[in-house]
Amino acid sequence: MSLLQPTRSSLPLAVLGTAAFIAGCSPTETPEYNEKPGFIGTVTSITYDGTTDDLLTGGLGKSGLQGTTGPVIIDVNAPNATELRKLAIYNNYRAMVDTTTNGGFGVLYGPNVDIGGNPFAVEGLIAGTEYTAYIGDGTGQQSVAMMVQVPNVFASAAPCIVTATSSGSRGVYGAIATVGEWGLKHGCAVAYVDKGTGVGVHDLASNTVNVMDGTRKDAATAGNASNFTANMTAAERTAYNTAFPNRIAIKHAHSQSNPEKDWGQHTLQAVEFALYVLNERFAPKVNGRPTLAFKPNNVIVIASSVGNGAGAALAALEQDTKGLIDGLAVSQPNVQMAANNTLSVKRGAVTLTGTGRPLMDYFTLANLLQPCAAKAAEASGAFGAPGGGFVNDEFSANRCAALKARGILTASTPAAQSSEALAQLVAYGWQPESNLLHASHYAFATPGTTLAHANSYGRFGVRDNLCGYSFAATGADFRPAAATAVLPRIFATGNGAAPMAGINIINNLAVGGAILDTTSVSASTNLPDYNVDGALCLRGLFTGSDANAARVQSGMAEVRRTGNLRGKPAVIVHGRADAMIPPSFTSRPYFGLNKIAEGGNSKLSYIEVTNAQHFDAFIGSPDLPGYDTSFIPLHRYFQLALDAVYNNLRAGTVLPPSQVVRTTPRGGFAGQAPAIAVTNVPVFSATPAATEQITFSNNVVTIPD
Repeated sequence: MSLLQPTRSSLPLAVLGTAAFIAGCSPTETPEYNEKPGFIGTVTSITYDGTTDDLLTGGLGKSGLQGTTGPVIIDVNAPNATELRKLAIYNNYRAMVDTTTNGGFGVLYGPNVDIGGNPFAVEGLIAGTEYTAYIGDGTGQQSVAMMVQVPNVFASAAPCIVTATSSGSRGVYGAIATVGEWGLKHGCAVAYVDKGTGVGVHDLASNTVNVMDGTRKDAATAGNASNFTANMTAAERTAYNTAFPNRIAIKHAHSQSNPEKDWGQHTLQAVEFALYVLNERFAPKVNGRPTLAFKPNNVIVIASSVGNGAGAALAALEQDTKGLIDGLAVSQPNVQMAANNTLSVKRGAVTLTGTGRPLMDYFTLANLLQPCAAKAAEASGAFGAPGGGFVNDEFSANRCAALKARGILTASTPAAQSSEALAQLVAYGWQPESNLLHASHYAFATPGTTLAHANSYGRFGVRDNLCGYSFAATGADFRPAAATAVLPRIFATGNGAAPMAGINIINNLAVGGAILDTTSVSASTNLPDYNVDGALCLRGLFTGSDANAARVQSGMAEVRRTGNLRGKPAVIVHGRADAMIPPSFTSRPYFGLNKIAEGGNSKLSYIEVTNAQHFDAFIGSPDLPGYDTSFIPLHRYFQLALDAVYNNLRAGTVLPPSQVVRTTPRGGFAGQAPAIAVTNVPVFSATPAATEQITFSNNVVTIPD
């Protein structure tokens, strides 16, 4: 049984009209030919048969994606491009969704679940062709990877494109489990782009880099085919290697281009690339040349993704002066807004004024307070905080004491200081529902994200060692070491921001010399306290006024959004318990800013989901028991958002009203939660009760408690 829409070979009416016009042209008339956009370089393509390999699962199918061992690489020191692609799909899929059956994979979502939500006993492989290209500045320093997947069942009679800008700092396959799965199963072309972040890793010791297919080459040999090469001369690299051996430059942090300012543009370019591909593939030809048949006015285009990719989709629609995008469906967007203090957001007795907080504000504060707050009694559920063991008790207490010594905390005991730090986070805007998550987020997400964005906004290069940090593989002594063992597969195993796949964060300024940041002893305290000196330095980049702070703040100003979605139908979903991109800083105020910007023309619905947080993959992780008992997959609601926008554009179906969706956690024992049921995750309501409606009036967004 097919999981997709049936193949339609006939062209849409608008395309047929174009073809008829061309056929009727006089000899003096020039047909409208398909032209490759000037920003696109060489285009390569590979067709997958849907049996031995495919677009969605890399030939692994549902069962292979669930397997814990991953695809086989014959020579781990020299994997080929095919092996790296398969491994990249495997890792990106498992990083974005819970791939356990009890968590919903293969039941509510997954390759084997059809577009009606029905699971079948198939592996879900999808045949089709994958087209790849680079956008670049010709130096290899500011490259952007693009990819268009066209399934064999592309619905040419009702053509659609959905954008899949990568989440986080991930590479071009970063949104395959989220947008890719939905788009390919609906017969749409999927337009991926890594938005100038991606897994670009320059090993300065060996002078090797990734190229687009993930394999590694000498930087000089790769040239502008490099996914990322640090901006430094040979002499500068030699000097840096002497002073700081075995260091790594990473694309998101060290490209010195602040790619976030261009995320919207990159997403729009991905749409143009997809239209070019569709015309090359399907449009009628005149004089042997494809005509311009698929256009924005006859192809449904939905901007979509999650996290950073969702922020890119919002930026793209705001910046869409060509009318490329018809609608938007995103989840948990990283969006930062132009200031407007006439707006306020009210939930229960708590009111926050203005358009949220910039990412550098809330991430540098989290990076400062979370190691202490993670041990608060209020941050521990019936089974403790998920991942609490990853935050060392002694180091946490030392961080608390360091904060007390600087007047940031006032309590006298470690327990009281932890509670005070947690209370500060809640007072700043983190929702109480996310209290359980600070330990795991600090252990796995907060420091790396803070560093990537701080370097990026300030356009710092690897030689700047911002706030005394650098990146390197580490040896048994926790000191920087050669990355030889991890580099060959880094394209497929890395997430684009250290720590990742054996590349760690280093404290260059530690007592005793450079060492793994989490084990380092701070110079100011002579104690292991998770590098309070570095955390304070990073916080100062937002609160301070020195030259480095000015650079970061200038970059921050380049990524502010206006809220104007051009009257297009749009749905944003966000988990109330999100501790990574809290809704109080992002989606809630963006909803209000949109209403102010568009007034009665706004077609934005905002859906807030209880018991949902940022990292669905953590729910099924055996290393983080307690996520499974407490949280449901937000991915379920992202899919529903895409369905809602697609049905609105295709059939005029009314979008769901803005609302809070009340879900039911699976419960049970940590690490042993029972299987999820549909009753745990109810769908959007077409007529939510007044007590569940999210409203906007007199510049106030009201969120039901």
